[in-house]
Amino acid sequence: MEQVIKDAKSRMDKSLEALRSELSKIRSGKATTALLDGIKVDYYGNMTPINQTGNLTVLDAHTLSYTPWDKSILNAVDKAILEANIGFNPISDGTNLKIPIPPLNEERRKELVKLVKKFGEDSKVAVRNIRRDANEHLKREQKKKKLSEDDLKAAEDKVQKLTDEHIKNVDDILKHKEKEIMEV
Repeated sequence: MEQVIKDAKSRMDKSLEALRSELSKIRSGKATTALLDGIKVDYYGNMTPINQTGNLTVLDAHTLSYTPWDKSILNAVDKAILEANIGFNPISDGTNLKIPIPPLNEERRKELVKLVKKFGEDSKVAVRNIRRDANEHLKREQKKKKLSEDDLKAAEDKVQKLTDEHIKNVDDILKHKEKEIMEV
């Protein structure tokens, strides 16, 4: 019984981490290297994440800097950022790229908040699915006569408490990200 609850908690924690990871890629008006995480560049025939081809740094709140380890890849990285269609227009000085982060307009902010809410809802669904799986597992154990009715009820209550806790965490994360996005 404890193993099922421990497994459910672990899976729910992973669901929260996945949400945080997805939200870190969403612009909030501040420069962060996570904004370029999803972009891959053709590096000697392999599609490689940008952060594995050079150094990405935050110069200030509205500018990123990219310094390639191999200067010959600079144009490919420039092109990959433009083709990613995320609204960034890199400026090359021949050895580095400066990537200005344009301010978000009101309409774009609202679109991003909708996207954040969608990620949050997906995360809540994942947590609820984990709850369902855990409860089904507990019921199977009870049918095998390994759990009494009282133990089953207590275990289901623990799983529900875990679920409520994780749903509240998702809501808190969403509130924080939404506030961050809408901040001008």
